Amino acid sequence: MLRELTDTAESFSGVVVGEALRESGTRRERVGGDAEALTAQLSQVRLLRESLGERSTIVAAGGVHQPQDALELLAAGANSVQLHSGLVYAGPGLPKRINEAIIHERIKQTAEPQPPSFWANWGWMSLLGIGMMIGGVLAWLIASTSVLLPYDETFLGVSRSVINRFNGHIIHFMSHDRITLAGTMISIGIFYYQLARHGLRCGLHWARTAVVTSCTVGFSSFFLYLGYGYFDPLHATAAAVLLPMLLLTLRGLKDHPSRKKPGVLNDSVWLRSQWGQCCFVVLGFGLAIGGLTISFVGITTVFVPTDLAYLGLTVQQLSAWNDHIIPLIAHDRAGFGGALFSLAVAITASALWGVNQGESWLWWTFLWGGLPGFAAGLLVHVHIGYMDFIHLLPVYIAVLLYVVGLYLMYPFLVGRAGGEKH
Repeated sequence: MLRELTDTAESFSGVVVGEALRESGTRRERVGGDAEALTAQLSQVRLLRESLGERSTIVAAGGVHQPQDALELLAAGANSVQLHSGLVYAGPGLPKRINEAIIHERIKQTAEPQPPSFWANWGWMSLLGIGMMIGGVLAWLIASTSVLLPYDETFLGVSRSVINRFNGHIIHFMSHDRITLAGTMISIGIFYYQLARHGLRCGLHWARTAVVTSCTVGFSSFFLYLGYGYFDPLHATAAAVLLPMLLLTLRGLKDHPSRKKPGVLNDSVWLRSQWGQCCFVVLGFGLAIGGLTISFVGITTVFVPTDLAYLGLTVQQLSAWNDHIIPLIAHDRAGFGGALFSLAVAITASALWGVNQGESWLWWTFLWGGLPGFAAGLLVHVHIGYMDFIHLLPVYIAVLLYVVGLYLMYPFLVGRAGGEKH
């Protein structure tokens, strides 16, 4: 046998093992594994490495269903591994998980890089997040009290009392748009702060992608006011103050691999977290579709049928009473849609790339980052009596995905983080 292997090595620069073993054996106790195939694969790799030394490249081509399998094959002497049925059992994220596990093994004994100073880059994004939270709280206070600002009344040419005498639902409807926007702003601020403190500061590439993409969408949405031409000076001032913080964040950003030990097993806790991760990915895409839809409606028709049913007016009646009222409402709707899409980008990126064993900070980010937006969206509808089931159905579905996702991911993200401390 050894003679045959040696002769083969003379003829080929590389050796691939495990083709016949890829689908053989019985499934492992842990999720999606094949114990006999991996055992045979490891034996062949060791035998080949012992007989061939370092002269040939060995590619293990079967039995890899989780990162631990790849680590064992590499330790046995393989130069690389190929993925086959593992992609079916473990999903398309398996290559990323294996790469993270390999990188961690290589860097865990090296010195950690010096973290950047607060003012180098990540601190500015933290301040941007805090600014969004403060702005959201102030917007919520205004929207739940006076609703209209002095320049809003100047633009309309009428006071709040005059609007109420014409139709008591208009102010409530505007409050509903502005409070939901305020809650979304607070949620965005929480995500930005957390991604900056735990992601950018540690050089995580996915966190940088999440915040930069989300900020780009958010700042660009300011120009949706062009749909109806209402220029909001407060919105413009906030954008002008926060934009330099984004630009300062981009200075000197460097990517570093995570120093935390990644999950390497496909056990039941990991599988459960995959369903939770799926819930948040679906939630992110759903919010993105909702944000785009609201923005499009805001710069075109402005209202959906349930809105007009709540107001008890037609678009023509509103326009005939005051030709500035629709541009003002359109601005609020388009702005809320843009903010919702920006939040959706941050949620989707975090769910797709950030979920890893023991990352408890991400679970708390999902929890606290979702509460203000959902609380604002639900409570304001109850307060103003706008409880149309069809109108609120997307919110109900989103809340369900949010709660189920948090429940399913808790043991993987938080439970194992706590276990590592003991």
